[in-house]
Formats: sequence, structure tokens, C-alpha cells
Amino acid sequence: MAATGREKTKYPGVFFREVRRIGGPGAEKVFYIVFKKDGKVIEEKAGRQYADDMTAAKAARIRAERIEGKRQSNKEKRLSAANQVNRVTIDAIWTVYQTHSTGKASLRGDISRYNRYLKDSFGHTSPEDITTLEIDNLRIELTQQNKAPQTIKHILGQLRRIIRFGAQKGICELPPTSRLHFEMPRIDNQKTEMLTSEQLARYIKALDEEEDQGAAAFLRLALATGMRRGALIALKWDDIDWQRSMIRLRGESAKKRTTDFIPLTATARQILAQIPRLGSEHVFPGKEGEQRQDFRRIARRVKKRAGLPEDFRPLHGLRHAYASFLASSGQVDLYTLQKLLTHSSPQMTQRYAHLADEALQRGASIIDSVLSKAPTEDTP
Repeated sequence: MAATGREKTKYPGVFFREVRRIGGPGAEKVFYIVFKKDGKVIEEKAGRQYADDMTAAKAARIRAERIEGKRQSNKEKRLSAANQVNRVTIDAIWTVYQTHSTGKASLRGDISRYNRYLKDSFGHTSPEDITTLEIDNLRIELTQQNKAPQTIKHILGQLRRIIRFGAQKGICELPPTSRLHFEMPRIDNQKTEMLTSEQLARYIKALDEEEDQGAAAFLRLALATGMRRGALIALKWDDIDWQRSMIRLRGESAKKRTTDFIPLTATARQILAQIPRLGSEHVFPGKEGEQRQDFRRIARRVKKRAGLPEDFRPLHGLRHAYASFLASSGQVDLYTLQKLLTHSSPQMTQRYAHLADEALQRGASIIDSVLSKAPTEDTP
């Protein structure tokens, strides 16, 4: 049957038309509402008598809610539902992020950190739905768990990287800072590890006693070159220029993402020469010749055997020890040290300035012994 004309109800702004019933014989009413909003007359379908269990009274309530702005139109509901379906979750972005990070030395730690701290709270959430308050709550919760500020910074920074990655790849929208802002904890990065001559001797002895000499060579090279963990893990045999005595640090594994070169010293050359080549392109291969990822266990074991202080970092501490030895020698200026450590700015090397000053002081103090032994007029 064709739809009938507009029929009034006892409710203002509510009318109906009779049409063929859906899913049954006969006819049913289709209710409509009419109202004015922002100077425009709006007419909307409220629902069908049987299919939607709609009545004139229900239609009147819908009309009132639409006028007051408490209810979306059917079109707005459909668009909202479509947006929810199309919204990408953090889990989905993280999956793509991992595929683009294959081969990075930091990926193993990122995976562990994501599964432990981010997945349950944010995995099923869209970046557009995350608020600054939720980030603040996570930071406070981690602080109450006595997590170190650097650990908290890594966790928050990883979530921020995932969201920015998604926006850069066109997977999601980047939320405005007015709604999503990451307040990072303050970090004191001025900590430097030093080893006394006695501690260094114990450490070298512990390396010599280590059963896994392949992994021990990793630690020896870290101490002899000051290379970062990621650069050492990524090191390949064709990065070693034996003739020019240089080591190439690959940009893809570098902290500042640029390729650098450092000298291949006699000690480093000797360490590398004693490492057996097992048919892998990697200097420190893992299973089946692939890049090995984990040296933390052996680093902790050697540190414990050597009796180093509890707060000495098993891997990164070797880099600081290397820098401290050079700075305190009095023979290496801070600019040279910056280049050897591949620091991007002199400010990063400035933490070793006090050691260089102490070396200068020791050098200058030589004059004290010279003058104290100088003859005077009263000397016979």
C-alpha cells in the first residue's frame, strides 16, 4: 500500500503516516517529529509502530530531547557508530609499529614494557579517547609502585611514540595537546659510574673466569670503546675497518640515528681478533647466526662476581667507566671525549668536566713539589 498523508497526533510536533507493515500483514504507523532549532525547521523520523515499538508519546519525548540537545539524530548515531568501528586501537598501531622496528636493539625492551605496563590499560583504547588525566594517573600509579623516574619516562615515552607513529603513518589522528599531554618525570642524568683500580682488576678477573667467553668479549669491548649496548649488539664484521683502524656505528641502531666512526684501538683490535667467526655477519651472533639481543644476564653475573657496587649499572655503567677513565687521565679534552662517545652535543659530555678539572689540578700541583724542593738563599 502507498503511504497515507500526514496525520496529526495529540502531541505538538508529532505526526504519523500509515505504510505497509514490515514483517507482517496490514499497515503500521511511522511517527515523525518536527521542531525548530537554530532558526531551521527540522523534520525527522522517530520510528515505526511495530518494528521500532514506537508510539506518539515516545516520539514526543524524543522531540523534547532533540530540542534540548540531549539526544543525537539517527544520522548522527549512525556516523558515531561508524567512527567507533573505524577507530584504531593502540594494540593495532603497536602491531604495525613492531613490524617497522624489526632489527632494532630496543625492540625487545619495548615489547616487554608494552605487555607489562601499557597493554591492559590502553591496548583496546583509541588514541582519540586517551586523556591527559589518564596519563597522569598512570604516572602517579607507577610512582607509587616505586618505579624509577627513568623507568616511568620510558613507559610514557613509548606510549607517546606509538601514538605519534600511528599519526605519521596515517593510521590515526594525533590528539591535540589541549586534550592529551605527556608530563614526563624529571630525570637526574648526571650520574656517572667510576671504577677504582682495584674494582677494575676484579672486573677483568671476573671476565676471565666467565664460561661464556663470547658474551664476555661483548663486555670487554663495551669497556674498551665506550660503545652503547645497541651499537654493540648491531655490530657486524664489515663495520670493522682493520686497515684504517676504525669502527663504524650504524645509524639505524644509533641513539641519534646517524652513522658515526670511532677509533679501533689496540685493545679493541685484540678483543675482536680473539672472537671466533661462526659464519655469521654479526660480531655477537645469537641462535642460527641471527643478531643476539640479550646480554643483561651475563652483565649482572660478572658485576656480582666482581663485587661492584649495587648501583653500578651492569651495561651502561661500563660506558661511563670508559669515559671517566679518559676524562680523569688529563690527556683527553672534553671535545675529544664528546666525539669518542658520539654525543650529539657538548652538554651531554659536560658531566665529566669535574674529572677533567681534577686532572688539571693534579697536573698543576706538580709545581708544588718543584718549588718546595727549590733552594733558598739560606740553603748552604
